Amino acid sequence: MFKQLAGLATAICVALAGAASAQPTDTPPPYLLSNAQSRSISPENLTGAKGMGARTLPAQGSAGISARNLGVGWKVNPYVDIAPGDTFTLGEVAGSGMIEHIWMTLGGAVDYRSAILRIYWDGETSPSVESPVGDFFAAGWGRGAEPLINSAAVAVNPGSGFNSFWPMPFRKHFRGTLQNRGKFKLRIYYSINYALQAVPKDAAYFHAQFRQVDRVKAGDVYTLLDGVRGRGQYVGTYISHGAYGAGWWGEGEVKFYIDGDKDFPTIAGTGEEDYFLGSYDYSRRDASGARRETNFSGLYSGFYALKPLGAADPEYFQEGAERRVGEYRWHLRDPIRFRRDLKVTIQDLGWNGARPGAMIGDGAYRPLQDYLASVAYWYQAEPHAAFPALPSDEALQLTPVATGK
Repeated sequence: MFKQLAGLATAICVALAGAASAQPTDTPPPYLLSNAQSRSISPENLTGAKGMGARTLPAQGSAGISARNLGVGWKVNPYVDIAPGDTFTLGEVAGSGMIEHIWMTLGGAVDYRSAILRIYWDGETSPSVESPVGDFFAAGWGRGAEPLINSAAVAVNPGSGFNSFWPMPFRKHFRGTLQNRGKFKLRIYYSINYALQAVPKDAAYFHAQFRQVDRVKAGDVYTLLDGVRGRGQYVGTYISHGAYGAGWWGEGEVKFYIDGDKDFPTIAGTGEEDYFLGSYDYSRRDASGARRETNFSGLYSGFYALKPLGAADPEYFQEGAERRVGEYRWHLRDPIRFRRDLKVTIQDLGWNGARPGAMIGDGAYRPLQDYLASVAYWYQAEPHAAFPALPSDEALQLTPVATGK
């Protein structure tokens, strides 16, 4: 067990600092004592300061009516309401430290795509993290479609418990905000667990960027990340893929253009499901013997289909019928290192394969025009390049599932 814990800690350490550093940059394994000081920000302690938790008076608490017979120290202020159009500061801390865990769940009627998470390091004015909440936690298909994820970096637990375990170092200051771009009140329960501690000089800053294309243009590739300048390490990808083409949709290669690559990348994968560490359409035989998409969640990769299908299902080959899936891949053991710049793309590509009533298709690859949304995760030295502007709230919202022709 100790070896497993130490191995996970070492993997995250490598993702932060790279092979060139001999010093660990994340929190030590839990069996080693340290000088770090544990703190937590939540609605019950909005500053995270020592000894300042659970002090809200019932008359001032968000749950004051429910706690009216209990008094100070009980469950008085467990959540915060954010009005439409408002931005709430989740937490702000001065000093040197490491965010170790973020937990969040969103109540009310506001969709996850209308709740925008932003994190700023060391006084910067341009966020290093900017993403709709659901997508940041690898749950991009909205309320009621939350997957079950149990990975090394992100967990999504019943009913809608979002968890991030990405280590996030800061040297002088961090500030996290949540913007409600929806039309209704947004109720949030959350905690940000962090440690006040020294941060090694070679520790990079955590970044996460959301992108979306409603339908990929014919012949185009989808850009997961571009415009990154400086030195860093790419550590993760989440994709929401809405497949509209009949049959298999996941042949597209993921490519990493590193340090000046132009026409050809340094790293080129063999297909979408291969990059996310699956194979052969993510399918295996069910109890009836038919091959069907199979959801899985592992430490470093996962796949989930909102409605798993297989080649025996006519719906699988219904042209124009959107099939919604999510995929994640964490490069904790194999970060993609860059020194000057980085661009990451994925092809939107299918395959003319087996169909009902036919033994086999013609076997040709087929460019698709699917819906793709993604979050790219990386560490880099600051400053970072400004992110592309987020689409409007209306443009981010998910449309009803297409039923096909």
